[in-house]
Amino acid sequence: MKVLKLSAQGLPQSWISLEEAVLHYAADEVRWEMGQQVAVFRGGHNAITGEQSVITVNSIIGTKGVPNINPFDLRPSLTNAKLFARDRNVCAYCGDHFHETELTREHIVPFAQKGQDHWMNVVTACKSCNHRKSDRTPEQAHMPLLYTPYVPSLWEDFILRNRRILADQMEFLMAHVPRTSRLLM
Repeated sequence: MKVLKLSAQGLPQSWISLEEAVLHYAADEVRWEMGQQVAVFRGGHNAITGEQSVITVNSIIGTKGVPNINPFDLRPSLTNAKLFARDRNVCAYCGDHFHETELTREHIVPFAQKGQDHWMNVVTACKSCNHRKSDRTPEQAHMPLLYTPYVPSLWEDFILRNRRILADQMEFLMAHVPRTSRLLM
């Protein structure tokens, strides 16, 4: 299970482990928290009072400080897992839904024609369609795209990064996803 770490302003920073979250709590770096309580860590007992230290971790935490980067300038890294999730495991050419093991990263403008490996030049394709298209553009192969590629927003990227998102974390992230997002369909 991962905790969604946000800046104090509420912008996603990273998915962190429970242990990393405890360190933020112990260092008094958690400015606010929301979502459900996901873990309770018990420490030692105070020698004078006998009280045991307890840290309760929530699924979403906002930490102190201002990030030194503008998160809106970040380009999400391109991985097959995130690409297939962005495209909902649907082949951009035949429109069928496939298991991840049957999918490939398909370059709209192939490397052989100086195409690049970035979000706007890749779609999900089944192995059969990828093979049939070969080193041609969709126009050259007479295989029109059924949907257009796009660069995921910061919020979409955080959803695409994690396969095991808790309901309250998903609700928080989905509230910020652009209305045009394919994740809403």
